[in-house]
Amino acid sequence: MYTYYPPIKVNEVYSIPVGGGHQLYVEESGNPYGIPAVVIHSGPGGFSENLHRRLFNPEQYRIILFDQRGCGQSLPLACLDNNTTQDLLDDVETIRKSLNIDRWLLVGGGWGSLLALLYAQKHPQRVRALLLWSVFLGRKEDIQWFFGEGTRLIFPDYWGSFVAPIPEAEREDILTAYYTRLTGNDDLARRVAAKAWASWEGRASTLEPQQKRIDHLIEPSHANSLARISCHYFRQNCFLEDNEILAKASVLADIPGTIIHGRYDMVCLLANAWELHKVWPKSNLKIIRDAGHSITEPPIIDAMVHSSNELAKGEF
Repeated sequence: MYTYYPPIKVNEVYSIPVGGGHQLYVEESGNPYGIPAVVIHSGPGGFSENLHRRLFNPEQYRIILFDQRGCGQSLPLACLDNNTTQDLLDDVETIRKSLNIDRWLLVGGGWGSLLALLYAQKHPQRVRALLLWSVFLGRKEDIQWFFGEGTRLIFPDYWGSFVAPIPEAEREDILTAYYTRLTGNDDLARRVAAKAWASWEGRASTLEPQQKRIDHLIEPSHANSLARISCHYFRQNCFLEDNEILAKASVLADIPGTIIHGRYDMVCLLANAWELHKVWPKSNLKIIRDAGHSITEPPIIDAMVHSSNELAKGEF
């Protein structure tokens, strides 16, 4: 079984202004003359991680990580102003131009897979290939699954902890109830809501419990940006037309890609990957039989590293 490559140092760090008061944290590692690969982290409101660099052979890849608006080391942290899906897509293109890259490999999981697909549909001529895990399509039904009628039936105990900060009278519209608290003036209510939100995401994301991962997500700064920005996007249906990605799938026709998805992903159902694969002729779907949603699960890591190695051998 493949695992992460050994830790590698960062070659360059940039702070790139993208308008609206936002500055993006961007880093490069690996071979400066290798295949350019940009990792679009999960979320919304997530952050790039050292382990993302280690999905690639550093001798073959020029590895680019960045934190999306309001996330990680980008500033201002957890800011919702001028923060839409279109803004994030424009940011990816700004990074490409700033780093003088002609065409690159787009890598993304969950929310990052959605952004990678949307970017490829907007700038197909700039995409060599796509490497996606745990596909999220951003449809109303996908959001409803995780925050309504789906995942809570699998994890009723975790759901109980998630809704605990919200009075029963407000639970019919859980996203609005959370948004009120996450953007309100009550600091304690914000912190309690953010921790509950981050814990729900972390607990539901893996087939086997990973307490270390959950503890990482519920650190106050991580939890605050994850919860605020996720809630902001999901209340707005990700700022997309419903079913937008599948409706425009024909644009992907000439782009090769690999889709990796855990059979027991309870955050983003396998049906997402299956439906995308059916309308994307050059995609290769790998269903991971013993995994859930998270990139930290060993079978997902194995498939990602194997796929990045295979892509490096091809003329894509």
